[in-house]
Amino acid sequence: MIEEKVSNSQELMALEGRYGAHNYHPLPVVLSRGEGVQVWDVEGKKYYDFLSAYSAVNQGHCHPKIVQALKDQADSLTLTSRAFYNDVLGRYEKFITEYFGYDKVLPMNTGVEGGETAVKLCRKWAYEVKKVPANQAKIIFVGGNFWGRTLAAISSSTDPSSTTGFGPYMPGYVIIPYNDLDALAKALEDPNVAGFMVEPIQGEAGVVVPDDNYLADAYQMCRDRNVLFIADEVQTGIARTGKLICCDHHGFKPDILVLGKALSGGVFPVSAVLANDEVMMVIKPGEHGSTFGGNPLGCAVAMAALEVVRDEQLAENAGRLGVLFRARMQALIDQSDLVSLVRGKGLLNAIVINDSEDSDTAWRICMALRDNGLLAKPTHGNIIRFAPPLVMTETQLGECCDIIERTILEFEA
Repeated sequence: MIEEKVSNSQELMALEGRYGAHNYHPLPVVLSRGEGVQVWDVEGKKYYDFLSAYSAVNQGHCHPKIVQALKDQADSLTLTSRAFYNDVLGRYEKFITEYFGYDKVLPMNTGVEGGETAVKLCRKWAYEVKKVPANQAKIIFVGGNFWGRTLAAISSSTDPSSTTGFGPYMPGYVIIPYNDLDALAKALEDPNVAGFMVEPIQGEAGVVVPDDNYLADAYQMCRDRNVLFIADEVQTGIARTGKLICCDHHGFKPDILVLGKALSGGVFPVSAVLANDEVMMVIKPGEHGSTFGGNPLGCAVAMAALEVVRDEQLAENAGRLGVLFRARMQALIDQSDLVSLVRGKGLLNAIVINDSEDSDTAWRICMALRDNGLLAKPTHGNIIRFAPPLVMTETQLGECCDIIERTILEFEA
C-alpha cells in the first residue's frame, strides 16, 4: 500500500485525532524541524520554543554534537539488553558518577522509570539497612508533586486528573503539604518512614518555588531521622535552574538523585538514578532492570549531552538569563493588570494570570503567543510556564520578552 502524503497542519492534526489515543491536548501547531532555540511548523513558520519539551531540550534542538553521537553509535551497536556486557555502558557509568559525585548509577529510560526505581531502591534500603519490618516501609511525598502517570506515580498525586478512575492506589505513601517543615517533622516521627521524595521546584504544579531554607532544612531533618532524601530532578536538573542540579543552590547532595529529560538533550529516552554504595548495593541481580536501560545508544547520547552542558557552561547561562527574564516579567506586571506574579529560578519560570484555574485566559494567551512566534503552554489553568533551551542568547531572550510583553498588553487591551 502506498502511503498518501500528508503535508499540512490540519490534516496532520486530524490524523492524530482519528488514530491516536486522546490523552493529550496539544497547542494546535504541528512542528517538523528544530534547531537551537527555534522550531518550524510544517508550513515553514518559525517559532521560539519556550517549553523545551518540558525541559528535555536544555541543550537546544538537534544539538550537532549529541546528534552525531547518536549517529556514530547507531552505526555500530544499539541494544544488547543487560544479558550481556557492552562496550559503552561501563564508560558511561564512570562518566556520570564522576560528573555528579556518586558511587553508583542505575540507568533507566524515562523519568517516571527513574522515579519508580528510586522508590524501589528506598524501600529495599529500608528493609536491608534501616531494618524496617517487612512490608511496612513508608515514603513521604508532597502535595502538588508530579513525576509521571504510572500507577506508582499517580498514587502520590493530589491532582484529580491524574488519579480519578485509576484506583486502587499504591500503599505505603504519606502525602504532606509542600514547603511545610512542620508537617514534615510530624511525618518523620514514624520510625517506618524510609524516604522523602520531593521536587526542589515543582514544575508541573506551575514552577512553585519553596522558601529558601526549606530544602536544606528538610534534608537535615531526614538525616537526623535516618531517612533518605530523594531529589526528583528530572525537570530541575541538568543546568535548568542555574546550577548543575537544583539542590546545589542549597549546599547538599541528595541521598538518591533522579535524572531524566535533558540527560539526553531530547535526542533519546535516558534516565538515571544515582546513589552511593550503602544505598545502591541493596539491589541484587534480578530485582530490578529494563531491557533498554543502559543501552549503548542511550549511553553514548547521554555522555555527549552532559559534555555539552559542561563545555558550553549552560548552568551559568541559565542563571544569568533567568535574572534578566524575571526582571522583564516584573516590569510587565507593573504595566499589566492581567499578570499578578512571576516566579522561578534560572530558566525555569512561570507567570500567574489573574484568573481562576477554570478560566481559558492563559490558553488564549498561549494561542496569541503562538501567532506572534513563541510557543508556551499553560498549566493548572491560569499559569504559563516559560522554559526555553539553555543555549539561548541574551539577544534572543530580549526578543522573546518583547513578544511576551507585546502579546499580553495587546491581549489585555
